[in-house]
Amino acid sequence: MHGWLRTVVAGLLVGTPLLVGSVSTPAAAAKAAAVKIDRKVRERLDRSAEILTEIMRAPDQGLSPDFLRQCEGLVFIPGVKKGALIVGGQFGRGVMVVRQPNRQWGPPGFVTLGGGSFGLQIGGQSTDVILLVMNRRGIEKLASNKFKLGADASVAAGPVGRDLKAGTDIQMQAEILSYSRSQGVFAGLSLEGATLQVDDEANKAIYGRTVASREVVEGTLPRPKEAARLYAVLRRYAG
Repeated sequence: MHGWLRTVVAGLLVGTPLLVGSVSTPAAAAKAAAVKIDRKVRERLDRSAEILTEIMRAPDQGLSPDFLRQCEGLVFIPGVKKGALIVGGQFGRGVMVVRQPNRQWGPPGFVTLGGGSFGLQIGGQSTDVILLVMNRRGIEKLASNKFKLGADASVAAGPVGRDLKAGTDIQMQAEILSYSRSQGVFAGLSLEGATLQVDDEANKAIYGRTVASREVVEGTLPRPKEAARLYAVLRRYAG
């Protein structure tokens, strides 16, 4: 018997775990992947809170507090990069939150943004994308697991300025207002043709199962502790 084979057999006979840890099992690989996803989802929640805080602390050319208080939902897509186009045309992954009938913010839902030509507007620097859903028509579009901006839901580049008031023509016409922020510069962003859809992988990491967008919109899910920082910022700036 070859020497290496005698060693393995001897190890098995005495119960020595010679091979344990030397080969990555599918279960171990899956667990490592789940941990990585969970960490990234937590980072996405925290980064969304940071984006809103930084925008609201910016100088005059920022987001209207009145628009923010009146909107029915928010979507944050942190760190979109022009060079980050991957299979399926996804430019970024984000978080959506929707007001409930009592005007409190409901549970977060995780989404991806991709497709369309908006990537051409994004430079080499990391860009944050923010969507304000201004009415219940827009919220109904969020309730679908996938929809196209500009086709299934009207979208417009949001106006910039602290003194803008809700109820202006552009707000009344568009269901969703879109903005970008890169290197501290905050501006409206055209998202015509882009697709917003549910991120099943991220939702499962937080809720333990696949989640439909309507569950998020209707607030039937628990508010996860991982989103505590985001809720604190929403209470402060968005009522």
